[in-house]
Amino acid sequence: MSMSTAESTKQEAALVESSKKAAAYQAVKDYLKPEYRHVGIGSGSTVVYVVEAIAELDRDITSKMAFYPTGEQSRQLILNAGLRLSYIEDLPIDRALDVAFDGADEVDDDLNLIKGGGACLMQEKIVATSATKFVCVADFRKISPRLGTNWKKGIPIEVLPMAAERVLLELKEIGSQEPRIRSGLPGKAGPIVTDNGMLIIDAPFPPLLLPKDKESGVKGGNGEDGVWSVDALAQRLINIVGIAEIGLFHGHNGLQIARGAQKPVAAYFGMQDGGVKLMKAGDSA
Repeated sequence: MSMSTAESTKQEAALVESSKKAAAYQAVKDYLKPEYRHVGIGSGSTVVYVVEAIAELDRDITSKMAFYPTGEQSRQLILNAGLRLSYIEDLPIDRALDVAFDGADEVDDDLNLIKGGGACLMQEKIVATSATKFVCVADFRKISPRLGTNWKKGIPIEVLPMAAERVLLELKEIGSQEPRIRSGLPGKAGPIVTDNGMLIIDAPFPPLLLPKDKESGVKGGNGEDGVWSVDALAQRLINIVGIAEIGLFHGHNGLQIARGAQKPVAAYFGMQDGGVKLMKAGDSA
């Protein structure tokens, strides 16, 4: 007897959840050291398992740690797990988070990320760049050779409401394919409003080039015909008046600079076979 569509969908969902859990538990095992005191907790469905893994550790260890959320979801996860909640604005300016764990919507061969599917991208970037080590945790669906290959919804961009229409126009002029203000439907009438009182524009672009593409002879990357490299597009976007933050995490990683890195030092992916794939900064894809 063949499996029904409903049964197949349920089985696939269970596989995805188990892969998220496997990645989260392995990342926590590898990167949460007993001597750490300040830990960033990101947003999204995979982070649920990160907090679950932390909560299962010896309380003599975790009771000495403070956990810093990127939004309301992670704040509630921290509280519900009985962990000590703190806020990034309370972290002394001369201190860094020891590690931050967060998910991603898409991860390319160079560990550039698209983030912001949950509309917390500004807080996520602040927490990631406040950490000595940023660790990404995701499932197999998020692996992609180039950003924009699998994640077709577009790059999340946080914008001031008064500038949204002008930003949409400029995004189209630089090659975005049907950028749009993110709707709150079906749960909320009108657009999504972020914790910062801003709107989210999702801006699709063709797959973003990497340095190795140029080295292999691929032309473009500076916006010609709408084709961009990750770094060039990120710089162009953040220079648009009215944009507060973008969902491209790029540039340096925590091995290259002591603090302020947007790219993770490692990314853990739960795979379909039950294993975990690890991509580390400095590895060749």
